[in-house]
Amino acid sequence: TATTETYTLSLHDALPIYQSSGFLTRRKDAMRIKIPRPVQELAKIFKTRGFSCYAVGGAVRDSLLGKEPDDWDLATDAKPEAVGSMFSNIIPTGLQHGTVTIRYKGHSYETTTFRIEGTYSDSRHPDSVEYTTSLEADLARRDFTINSMAADPLHGEVIDFFGGIEDLGKKLVRAVGNPVERFGEDVLRTLRAVRFAGVLNFDIESGTKAAIKVSLAGFEKISAERVREEISRILLAPVPSYPLGLLVDTGLADKIFPELVRCKGVAQGTMHRFDVYNHLLSSCDAAPPVLEIRLAALFHDLGKPQCRKAQDGFLTFYGHESVSAQTAQQIITRLKYPNAVSELVRLLIENHMVAYDDSWTDGAVRRFIRRIGAENLEYFFALKAADAAGMSGTKPEFRTIENFYNRVKMILKEACALGLHDLKINGNDLMRLGYNRGPLIGRVLNEMLEAVLDDPELNTHERLLCIAESLRKKYT
Repeated sequence: TATTETYTLSLHDALPIYQSSGFLTRRKDAMRIKIPRPVQELAKIFKTRGFSCYAVGGAVRDSLLGKEPDDWDLATDAKPEAVGSMFSNIIPTGLQHGTVTIRYKGHSYETTTFRIEGTYSDSRHPDSVEYTTSLEADLARRDFTINSMAADPLHGEVIDFFGGIEDLGKKLVRAVGNPVERFGEDVLRTLRAVRFAGVLNFDIESGTKAAIKVSLAGFEKISAERVREEISRILLAPVPSYPLGLLVDTGLADKIFPELVRCKGVAQGTMHRFDVYNHLLSSCDAAPPVLEIRLAALFHDLGKPQCRKAQDGFLTFYGHESVSAQTAQQIITRLKYPNAVSELVRLLIENHMVAYDDSWTDGAVRRFIRRIGAENLEYFFALKAADAAGMSGTKPEFRTIENFYNRVKMILKEACALGLHDLKINGNDLMRLGYNRGPLIGRVLNEMLEAVLDDPELNTHERLLCIAESLRKKYT
């Protein structure tokens, strides 16, 4: 048993994992974590000026889990102006909330004055903050117990007022205090609870989970960018179907992508083990942890409920790939993903039903490569493998598309023309032949590309000039 000032706990099975990580040592009086030297040096500067300073939040949590933190956030009883007087390189990142960023030895340390927060009339940000000298009061305003621990940077001693270490041992995401109050202060915390559960493979404590379902009023006030950030992290979780299922179970999915929820219970016939919804989650699990591929895997069949028809005792979904691509693009636009992400996901979904067989000519393979783009082929094949695995819930087996993949690789090695920029002729050449500047030039170049896709040997300057001359007579 390890004892802090206010809490006695037992880590039982979890403790050997922590000890073997090298980030945690055990003492009779406290848990200790390893503190980087620059953080220790910062704490000494605060101490010499008569202030306290603690590492807080995710760095403490991750250290206890045996992970090396990416960032270290600090909390102090020094007010922002006092922090500014101690360090020469300060960025005022959130003065209205008592936060500055200290630049020290090439690293950034977000540093916030101990504070008590007022009401949250917008369900997102405190209307006012009041500085305090109490570390416990400051930690009490945080979201979850596993994020509400602190550590003394000078000695690494963990300070745990709310049972965060015990919840780490139990693998629980639990709100600090009353969960309805915590979510009422900031409704984004409902989504963060799901994200932490998914990324850490933790359960959400029953009272906290129940509070999510009744705390979604005002969710629409959250910026699309913040929702997008959380969704991206959820999709990149080790097993994304787990947090995605939590989004649906808690009602969060209805606020973010109701189109996914509408796929529940939509049967697909005997070839599929799952309904559309569970197929999409299974495909997402099978996809590699690349955001664009997991977005495509999750959304690639969203159009099936709309396109589903019973015909001669069979279910059909003709054209669902186009509807799915359009629906996915609407969701991705709502979440304000970059245009490049939106376009790639649309392209992948629109083409996920491409069915290759050995009868394809080399020209057909080249046209496929042109349509997808050589730079997007790995994404395409990853989605195909994930889609196939998602039909039965098995691990993706590349042999299901291996012949197609090998044929594409063979064509690419030939270094043949796949786009207009690969042609050995251009618009200036056509104008020298007598073509007028305008859309006809583009039409002629595309006709020549079609010829070259079928016969790469035509792609010489002389042969293309001859073709261009014959086409000029055709169009004039």
